[in-house]
Amino acid sequence: MAAAPHDLRFDSGRLCLDLVATFAAAGRPGEEPYERLATPERLRAWLLGARVVPPGTPLDGVDSGWLRHFQALRGLLHRVVHAEVAGGPESRAADADLERVNALAAVAPPAPRAVRNGDGGLVRTVAGPPDCAALAALVARDAVELLTDPAARGLLRQCEGESCTLLYLDTSRGRRRRWCSSEVCGNRERVARHRRRALGGKGARGEDRQEGVKPPMS
Repeated sequence: MAAAPHDLRFDSGRLCLDLVATFAAAGRPGEEPYERLATPERLRAWLLGARVVPPGTPLDGVDSGWLRHFQALRGLLHRVVHAEVAGGPESRAADADLERVNALAAVAPPAPRAVRNGDGGLVRTVAGPPDCAALAALVARDAVELLTDPAARGLLRQCEGESCTLLYLDTSRGRRRRWCSSEVCGNRERVARHRRRALGGKGARGEDRQEGVKPPMS
């Protein structure tokens, strides 16, 4: 089943890119951009789903202030990462933006602890209730590591889906991944090809054979 537009996404391959993916341009012309991180409750769900904190970590302190902080971090990372992916001296990230990312990354992240669970196994927790700046630092540090690792940067791709601006790491065999998600943008393109075939469009079957994509069943 394809993901709904407002579903949280954790398929980019990097923590910082998963945060950027919580706001996305519309998937089709005429649609409005959509916000996946609209409430503190959604931020709590994202922090747990992205494994910023271990499962079960209390996040009672997450409020509208946290939400604004993470939304601002998201906008900052969107500018920086997209500028660096574009390449070339004229498209590099602004120095002021890089300094802001560095400042956010400089905050000490939550200290991890190994504790016994009910079955006697070891699980990870954090030492005390995490605060907003400490968790944001984890995301900012991931961005710093990504942008300064030539091997990881070489895997950065922008989704080829129509109107999609999401970024991801292409770790597929042969580096042939084209979409942020096969279930979202990939499925949308397969459906469009199916419709073109139904209307007598030329070349759709050739495209499917070339990319090894099986079209939807009619």
